Amino acid sequence: MIRLFAVVFLLLFLATPARAHVVGSGADLRVTQTFGAGEVTLVIAGVSRVPAPLRVSAQAVTPSSLRLELELRSLTDGSRSTGSVSVGQQPAALQALQSGPHELRVRAGDEIAVIPFRVLVVGAALWEMLLDGAFVVVGLLLVIGVLAGRLSRPIVGGASAAAAVAAVVMLLEPHLSAAQPEGAAPRTGLGRPYAQGRFSTLPARPAAGSEFTLALRLTDGSTGRPVDDLAVHHEASAHLVVTSQDGAVFRHVHPLRTAPGVLAVRLRLPQPGRYLAYAEIERQESGGQLLSGAFEVSGAAQPYAPAQEPAAPRLTPPTPAAASPVTIEVSPEGPVQPWLGMPGHLIVRSADGVHLAHAHGTRTEGSALRFTLTLPEPGRYLAWAQYAAGGRLVTRPFTVEVAR
Repeated sequence: MIRLFAVVFLLLFLATPARAHVVGSGADLRVTQTFGAGEVTLVIAGVSRVPAPLRVSAQAVTPSSLRLELELRSLTDGSRSTGSVSVGQQPAALQALQSGPHELRVRAGDEIAVIPFRVLVVGAALWEMLLDGAFVVVGLLLVIGVLAGRLSRPIVGGASAAAAVAAVVMLLEPHLSAAQPEGAAPRTGLGRPYAQGRFSTLPARPAAGSEFTLALRLTDGSTGRPVDDLAVHHEASAHLVVTSQDGAVFRHVHPLRTAPGVLAVRLRLPQPGRYLAYAEIERQESGGQLLSGAFEVSGAAQPYAPAQEPAAPRLTPPTPAAASPVTIEVSPEGPVQPWLGMPGHLIVRSADGVHLAHAHGTRTEGSALRFTLTLPEPGRYLAWAQYAAGGRLVTRPFTVEVAR
């Protein structure tokens, strides 16, 4: 019996570090926003209890002196806390008095973004408490036996029973539901309809070289109400790609939420003509969605030189076929650092603008970034590989010809 207890004890306690449900505290939330003065990622640190200081820091790929004024507001009781933070400096400590829905108001100059999020405190499910309790019982009985100088039959029996309970719970663990964090939104399990999106510019006819605002208004496909339940995916509430029709001008930005259902970003485009806009969004309890639109820029062309040299990618197979996967490798200029949670990003657009794809890169054994995607139809595709290296964001354009 003692040998059986020892084996079970060792198996259980040696296995405990691998339990997937163990969470020490709430996870950090990273939200990237594009202000006129530059792009910044706000990091809202997770908390394990409330009330507690909620630390908010600001990070950027490129060096920046951008200073942000912050205001945290609880949507439950309206309580507020204010502070400020500069990019790359010490985080601001705002006060979270309770879990649940909050808004973080961020001001950079005359631009304001409001980020809705929830302060979550990790809870424990009944089965998790049962498992932890069983481990405590085993440990206490073992200590008692050691102190008493012998493992009596009652001690061994009790420890064996507790170990058996823990073993059963661990075997059933993959089929048991994790605890709902305190402060989480109730889940309906019904999913939500896709959003409808409408792009607009202010002014209505922007001029080349002049700053303007590109806005996206989102409405629910079934009710027509503003969509204000976007999920943060790949460190942003929305990823917005803007390209000129010919592909010479490219922007990948992350608009600000300026009102319920409204995303906006300030842009300055150097060439007149037709521009295509694509927004990647994801609603809570719903799937990802791509919204597209177009707008015109007037005026005379401004001096413009692409900031980066074209890439010389390696394709496998060398001549991709439609509807078949292709692997694209791009050699970065120096060691890459994570950007938007990934080593690299690849945006691919068909020449006519009908298709847009967004792939994420992985590092190879060498220094290359590898992307794999499937292009749906034959023809010419415009591509932009992006990664962060040496304190700057690198964009390297190239084209891909897809055979039938």
